[in-house]
Amino acid sequence: MKKFLVLLFLVFVGSINAQQKANYALAERFRELTTMPIVKYSLDVHSRYINNTDRFWYSFWTEEGNKYYLVDPDKRTKRLLFDNAELLAKVSEITRRARDPKLLDLQFEFDLDGETIRFYMDGRNFTYNIYTKELEVVGSQKGKSYPPYWMYYSADSAYMLYARHHNLYAVGNPAKGKDTTEIQLTNDGEKYYSFNREDEGEMEGRFGCEAYWLKKGHRFYAIREDARKVEELWLIDALANPRPKLKTYKAELAGDKNVIQYELIIGDLDTKEVRKIDISRWKDQYIDFLYTSNDGLRLYFQRYKRTWDETEICMVNTETGDVKVLIHEEDKPYLDYQMRAIHFLNDGNEILFRSERTGWGHYYLYDKDGNLKNQVTSGPWVAGPIQKIDTAKRQIYFVGLGKEKNIDPYYYVLYRADLDKKDAVTLLTPEDASHDVAISPSSRYFVDSYSRVDLEPVNVLRDRQGKVIMELGKPDLRRVYEMGWRAPERFKVKAADGVTDIYGIMWKPADFDSTKCYPIISTVYPGPFYEYVQTRFTLDDDLNTRLAQVGFIVVAMGHRGGTPMRGKAYHTYGYGNQRDYPLADDKYAIEQLADRYPFINGKKVGMYGHSGGGFMTAAAICTYPDFYSAAVACAGNHDNNIYNKGFVEIHYGVKENKRVIKDSVNGDREEITFETKSKTNQELAKNYKGGLLIVTGDMDKTVHPSHTFRVVEALIQARKNFDMIVLPGSTHGFFGENGDFFERKMWFHFAKYLLGDDSADYQGDIDYFMKKR
Repeated sequence: MKKFLVLLFLVFVGSINAQQKANYALAERFRELTTMPIVKYSLDVHSRYINNTDRFWYSFWTEEGNKYYLVDPDKRTKRLLFDNAELLAKVSEITRRARDPKLLDLQFEFDLDGETIRFYMDGRNFTYNIYTKELEVVGSQKGKSYPPYWMYYSADSAYMLYARHHNLYAVGNPAKGKDTTEIQLTNDGEKYYSFNREDEGEMEGRFGCEAYWLKKGHRFYAIREDARKVEELWLIDALANPRPKLKTYKAELAGDKNVIQYELIIGDLDTKEVRKIDISRWKDQYIDFLYTSNDGLRLYFQRYKRTWDETEICMVNTETGDVKVLIHEEDKPYLDYQMRAIHFLNDGNEILFRSERTGWGHYYLYDKDGNLKNQVTSGPWVAGPIQKIDTAKRQIYFVGLGKEKNIDPYYYVLYRADLDKKDAVTLLTPEDASHDVAISPSSRYFVDSYSRVDLEPVNVLRDRQGKVIMELGKPDLRRVYEMGWRAPERFKVKAADGVTDIYGIMWKPADFDSTKCYPIISTVYPGPFYEYVQTRFTLDDDLNTRLAQVGFIVVAMGHRGGTPMRGKAYHTYGYGNQRDYPLADDKYAIEQLADRYPFINGKKVGMYGHSGGGFMTAAAICTYPDFYSAAVACAGNHDNNIYNKGFVEIHYGVKENKRVIKDSVNGDREEITFETKSKTNQELAKNYKGGLLIVTGDMDKTVHPSHTFRVVEALIQARKNFDMIVLPGSTHGFFGENGDFFERKMWFHFAKYLLGDDSADYQGDIDYFMKKR
């Protein structure tokens, strides 16, 4: 009898969940959050340092309006920069126009005296002394006047570079006594092999050019891309008038034979000479410009092997054209391109280089000839982006990740390290939160805005030891909480290996009832260069917030293979297995959450993802069709064999093949080819059982609609039932009316499959909610 009652109870609970109604009204209510006046209220303090001093100002919006503050760290003072009403009253006496002091949004700059600001308002230029409060009219021309964008002058303004059609031109500046006769510097330019930065090579006139002056003299350089042999892709603009229009563009796909080639050009206006520099090393190498010396004699660039496991930092003598390799780096299976960092100190006399050679991203100091001087940081943690380099004190300020055991490894934490000592690292922001800092010109102070998804931003001023010396603006969130908004919650579970920590956040409905049992939806992005899991406090994560209001628990989390922020072993986990690597972690994480929290229904699970997340979502519902009941896959790169060359070949691998071609006439030669092969989602279509909505924009150049169409064709051939939306005119992102339409269709889809509520699955409700908004 007891077992019967338990069974009856479970059936009863299941029937309640099956009849649960979607709360579209609450979701629509939270849409208002994006249009209400509170969206302009400030969260963080953004400091503007004055004339290279430690004094700074900032503006801060609250329900009391926008106010401007002046901070002097040395004096430990914070005051209003000016009284809005008083300033506007003085302006009004001159212009006879009235403005609301609370809504003042003023653009201004400081004079060199550090106490006079200049601004433009109501057709006049003004100066205002923040201490004497004297206002003066200084002219009616709006702000500064700038030359046309295409006028690009040498350091001494003697010559100007520009593009005409696809070639590079220059002309002298008569103000510097130079001839104004137009000089054609190149004559081999053509479409897809162009110096024209505006990509308008067929039009007449002068345009911005892909060439750059050296810092001294009249020499210039350019890294020109040759894409002439790169194959094309096409889209049909169905909305073009009067007839649909073909859109053609170049696209490098994974494994392509013909890819962009790079060449370095150095020119001299004094001699009118333009020459190509031999920078060849590897077939189909990728080139990045890095730095030029102040005397114009040295130019630095980085080249990558196409297999992305080898790179070199090189220096070019701009007078002789000689190329010297300074740093050579190999890293398997691939070099971390996303978090790479190369800084030239003291005009190239030292080079600070980030490497994962130990399995963790750290900084290494080299001399000007490429000799290692010191490993600046080390250990089982990640040294992230440089915030500032203080060459006088021989110190760097940088973001550290995962060093402190009591701080989330995704949180940006500020450290200082000595360049000439190993592991002389000082923690400057000890709070368990993500820190956004702005370091003063002298490095004696820094503004720190720190927060978590569940911690409102705290804005403070600190000294160079990290000690808080002043509190700054405090966010005004009263109205947000009155609406019923609730911050997401953090959680930590294990990956499918049972060892690796997985970090995530969870959204609940504003009317959350812990006695109820909610379906769970995982919103995903597989990386592998970044995990789209929010770490800082925000009101902008609208989609997840609104989706939760419909009646779901929504989660977002990382997984192995997702990001270099947690070290090389973590972010290379998915190498060579780009389709499957994140799936088991997502499934096991949800199982843990369902076991941990009785309000989560582990039998009603959904997934949503866009781009790489769309790829992952379709793979998940086909790999685990009995676990995921519903999925919405948008703009997914479902077939990486026809996806972006760089992304696929860096993160998932490309094989270099070499063979010798026998030639008795011209001599034997070596032929190098590249190949890559990716698993596709259409291969999984046979496993699919139901619940998929697949979406694409028909003008998506980033992930061509063919990715979606190939999966759709496979599903049709497998005789599967699914839903599909093609959004006319949409590119890779869904915006405007298309975006609103898609989001509501996603609500309806999850409500149908996870709540058992299909009452909104018709056009009438779409119209209703559009009107209600």
